[in-house]
Order: sequence, then C-alpha cells, then structure tokens
Amino acid sequence: MTESVQWAHSTCPHDCPSTCALEVEVVDSKTIGRVRGRKGHPYTDGVICGKVSRYADRVHHPNRLMQPLKRVGPKGMGMESYTPISWEQALDETATAFQETAKEFGSESVWPYFYAGTMGHVQRDGIDRLRHEMRYSGQHSTFCITLADSGWNAGTGKKRGTDGREIAECELLVVWGGNPVNTQINVMHQFQKARRARNAKLVVVDPYRTDTAEKADLHLKLRPGTDGALACAVMHVLFEEDYADWDYLEQYTDCPQELREHLKHRDPQWASTKTGIPVSQILEFARLYGSTPRSFMRIGYGFTRSRNGATAMHSVNSLPAITGAWKYKGGGALYGNTELYQLNKTMICGLDLLDPKIRILDQSRIGPILCGDAQDLGTGPPVKAMLIQNTNPMMVAPETRKVRQGFMRDDLFICVHEQFMTETAAMADIVLPATSFLEHDDYYTASGHTFLQISPAVIEPPGECRSNHEVLQQLGTRLGVKHPGFQMTAWELVLKTLADSGFEAGNNPEKRSFQIDFDPGFETSHYLDGFEHPDGRFHFRADWNQWPFAAEGMPQLPDHWEVIDEADSEKPFRLVTAPARWFLNSTFTELEISRKKHSTPRVKLHPQDCQEMGFSEGQGVRIGNERGEVQLEVEPFDGMQPGIAVVESIWPNSAFLNGHGINTLTSAEVAAPNGGAVYHDTSVWIRPLDPLVRNKQCNTGTQWPHSPVDPQR
Repeated sequence: MTESVQWAHSTCPHDCPSTCALEVEVVDSKTIGRVRGRKGHPYTDGVICGKVSRYADRVHHPNRLMQPLKRVGPKGMGMESYTPISWEQALDETATAFQETAKEFGSESVWPYFYAGTMGHVQRDGIDRLRHEMRYSGQHSTFCITLADSGWNAGTGKKRGTDGREIAECELLVVWGGNPVNTQINVMHQFQKARRARNAKLVVVDPYRTDTAEKADLHLKLRPGTDGALACAVMHVLFEEDYADWDYLEQYTDCPQELREHLKHRDPQWASTKTGIPVSQILEFARLYGSTPRSFMRIGYGFTRSRNGATAMHSVNSLPAITGAWKYKGGGALYGNTELYQLNKTMICGLDLLDPKIRILDQSRIGPILCGDAQDLGTGPPVKAMLIQNTNPMMVAPETRKVRQGFMRDDLFICVHEQFMTETAAMADIVLPATSFLEHDDYYTASGHTFLQISPAVIEPPGECRSNHEVLQQLGTRLGVKHPGFQMTAWELVLKTLADSGFEAGNNPEKRSFQIDFDPGFETSHYLDGFEHPDGRFHFRADWNQWPFAAEGMPQLPDHWEVIDEADSEKPFRLVTAPARWFLNSTFTELEISRKKHSTPRVKLHPQDCQEMGFSEGQGVRIGNERGEVQLEVEPFDGMQPGIAVVESIWPNSAFLNGHGINTLTSAEVAAPNGGAVYHDTSVWIRPLDPLVRNKQCNTGTQWPHSPVDPQR
C-alpha cells in the first residue's frame, strides 16, 4: 500500500509581482520534495516558474549556512576565513559592537540594511522596529521601484490598477518595460486565455528580443531610455486620427486640450529619430491600440532603472486615459497593486517609535556612503556598524568598486544574516545562518494581483538556522529594547497586524494558511469612481515637487526627458542589464541547474557591431566606463538595434573573467524625483580582451562559483 503524499500550502517569497501560491510536498518534519503551483488560486492558477519549482535544491543545498560564523581571516575569501561559533557568542559580539559604536559615534553610526530577499512583511520589515527603537540611521529603499512609482502616481495618484485577472478578458495586451516570461510567468498564463478565447494580440515594447518578445505579434525594439518619446508619438496619433475618447477625457482628465496641443510636433517621425523604431511600426501600434477598446497595458519595472524613468512612466501611463480604455473590462493598465493593502504595520515596524529627525541614507548609495561621501552623510557620523538582512549589495548595488572599498574598511563592523556565503556575507565579521521561507511564519502581499496570503512554516529549520524575526528579538534583548513587537512570535505579529488592520483572523492555533482578496471592485480598480487626486482626475500635468529630489526641467506634460547617459564617440554603446530566466537578481546563482542554464556571463551585441569590431562568438571582451571595467564573452544577437549591449542577470562578481561584476559600471547617481538606482541607464565602451590575458585568467580560474570575491582589489 502506497503512503499518501502530504502537501502543504505556502507562498513564494521572492521579489516578483506574481507572489505565487504554492503547494509543497512535505517528506518529513525537515524535508521537502516537489514544489508546484496551487491550482485554487484565482490569479496564479497553479503556474510557477522553473526556478521555484526546483526549490528543494535550494532548501537542501549542501552549501547552506548551518551555524554562526566569525571571520578570522581576510575579508572576501569565503568559508576559509571563518570559524564556527555559538549563537550566544555571535549575538553578544554583534550587540557589543553596536553598543560601543553608538556610544562613541552616536546611534546614527549604525545602519540596519535590508531589501527584498523575502517579501514577507514580518521577516523583511521587522528590522525597522530595531532601527526605530535604537535610533539607528534610516533607509530610503531605492533599488527597485521609486522612479516608476513616482511616474505612475503622478498620473493616477495611487499605486493600483486593473485586476491582473482581467488580462484574460483583454483583446490586446501591451507589455511595456517588462519580460514576464522571465520575471512573472502568470501574466503569460492569463494572456493565453485571452489568446484562445478571442485571438487577443500581444505587443511588446523592449530594447531587445526577450523570451516574451518572441511571442509577440509586434515587437517595438526601441533604444533604451526613449520610452517617453514613443508614448508621445502614439498619443499624437490617437489625437490626430480621432482615436481619443473626448467624453472620457473631459470627465476624467485634467487638461486634455493642452496635452493635444503639446503633442502637435511629437509625431512618429520625431519619435523615430529618438527611438530608432520605423515610423510604420509606430503608426501600426498606435492604430492597433486606438482601435482596440479592451487594451490592457502591463507595465513593468524597466521604467525604474533609467534617469528619465519617472517621466517615461507618466507618459506611458497616459495612454489609456486618452482612449478611455479604463472604461472596459480587460482594459486599462496595471503597474502594481501594492497600495491596495492599507495595513497597520505599527507592531512589525515599530512605527510608533519613528523619529523624523533621524537621518535617512539612500540604500543605492551604499558605496559612496561607506566611502565617506560628505553629501550623503550630512551632519551625521560615518557608518561604523551594519546589520544586513535580505539583500546582497556586493552584487546588486551600483558602483560595485566603491561598495567593495567601503566593505573592506577595517573600522566597519558588519553582521550579515544569510542562507549562503554570498559575496556580501564574505565581507562580514559575523555571519548568521538564516531560515528559508518554508521554515518560518509570515504573510505576503502582491504587486501583480490583489491577494494577501498567510503562510506558516512548512518544515523545521535545518541545523542552527534562525529567522530574521528571531535574530531581531535576541539581538534586541541584548540591546535593551522595550517595544512589545519584540516579545511576540512571528505568527502573533501576523495575526496582530491583520487585527489592527480590521481583519478578524482569530487565534488560528493550527497555523492554517489562508488568503484575503483585496480586490476593490471594477469601478474602483478602473478609477471610474475617480482617480486618487483631490480633483478625482487623471493628471497629464505632473506635480513632481511632491517628491524630495525633483529636478529643474522635469517635463510637466508627457514628454521625452533628455537626461539619460547618452552614447557618444568615447562610449558608443548603451548597456542594458536585464533579468535572466533562471536567476532572480543575485538569488538562485548558487544552484547548479541555474548556472547550467546560463553557463557564463555574456554580452549580446548586434552582428553589425560584431563585424565592425571584429568580434566572434565566445570572444573575450572588456566593457567599461569611468567607473571601471568588466570582462566577459560575446554573443552575436540580431534582436535589437546596433549600439546596444545586453548582459542578462546579476552574476556574481567571481563569474566574470576579471572578478568584477556588471554593477561595477552602473551609477549610484540620485535620480529625480525620488531617487532610484539607474541600472539600465549606462553608456560604455567595448574593446577586445587580449587572448593572453584571458588565457592566464582562465588558467588561474575565476573560481566561480566557489570564491565569492576575487583577491584583486
């Protein structure tokens, strides 16, 4: 007789809009088997990506950290520099370092640092409770969403949009600024329903032919950073060829006549010179969009990675307001739904302790900050101690050389709480072993749909792994914290947050998983009861001054803002560092199956560029600018315009021929109006790599994936 398989419900915790509902095979109290999508979820509908379907490989990976470690050797060398210690010693030394640092330099010299390694609110955001209690430096989280958020909200007033389930009801899906085949597969699953039901069309706007673009009826290959120009030309056609819904415009928007006049000279020919897209394709797209009432725009995070990303997002987001696509089921637009969840997170984040006078540091500027940039530090002290959870800045932060330089300081104490010996962990004085999402309790909101999902632990933690919340509790005890949030379990914090937010979850002693649908209904999600501005209208005229870093010259009306890092004779290529299919930022790079899928870092170059520069398949090249250089292989690729270089994924620095990763080249400049890392806004030169140099490097080995950081500093 066969033993029945036990399946437990869970939720994918990774930084992806889909936030997929999962079913996890529980082999025993410490072991999982298969991971699959949960069929009962109304949006994710049993579909998950290949990365997460192999999650057992990650949970049970032989290189997972299982006990606390203390560095006894040089920074950056990995496990060989560490010796095991007890949890008591690790926490005692960390607490002592924080206390002594705060006593000598002031509390703001300690900087708790985190981001989106888990999207669970308890385990991700609890670090703010410690921050506020101890008066440590604050964090402006700018890695991902700030630029696009401000552009979207400038028009609609709030970060929400059409329910993602309505993609299945559309007649036209426009994917702009994203690659859902790689990054949120459920969009494509919903679109296939529309394709089968009514032969819905797919348009993809992306600088290169992605896996999503491969499936498109029309792919608009524009130059990076010119999205605003394309959107303006489309709007020009919509107005001039009578696709505009004037009844809707007069009722729901602020200045349609002014906008029409503004766009008179922003025609397809003008846009073609900016974007490189043929006039015929711009017209084809504009007419298709204008003639399709149920047009759904799925707008991605690509906008948040360019200096003009906010104004470009505002321009693109203006399109459905002109055609009145918001009126129709299966029409409108979705960028994110995070502001649907009006949750009271006081207990998790310690918001009742927040002091606005405490300085706030920009996470994207970690390199300049740790190198002592006076403008970043202001009147406060240098950063002398850090607790890092849920992020890997040695790989993902801009200006990697400065990040490395800052971490190499002898006077900087670093405690990293991680699942693996990442390149950031390899810089730490103390490394603490962390749980995975299957080993702790939490709840999750979503960006791509409307559900809040509550997910208790599925298995027990392996070895001596402890959750983020447990570490904060135990560290807080040593630091003398008093906030009641530190006295509660993670599950109690989940239930308390729901109760404080007006939801009756009960005691739920069995720790059952469940979900709450925050769908506000058709009228609200389509803004038919008004946009989220005091006048209830969509704003074509943007007020950028509501954000702290608004720049002079930001166009108020939709436009192409010419502030990007343009290519020139010295740096003739525009670099795009797009997401890969089998990595998620720096996560999953430790898995053999993911590494086999992607093999090695490569730069995609147009065959014309390869021919002109004498490059062949697999040839080693140097890519550089004023911030440094990286070395990798060439891949000829005709799916983009000449003059563009595409490097997919954030590979470990050690995977590159010279040990320096792609974010060596990206700028930590503060982008208007609200900050943000401009990862896709980089101009570079490309030169051949001396074969003798490459052979020497290959013979000595870059040591990928074993050595986190190369010894060349």
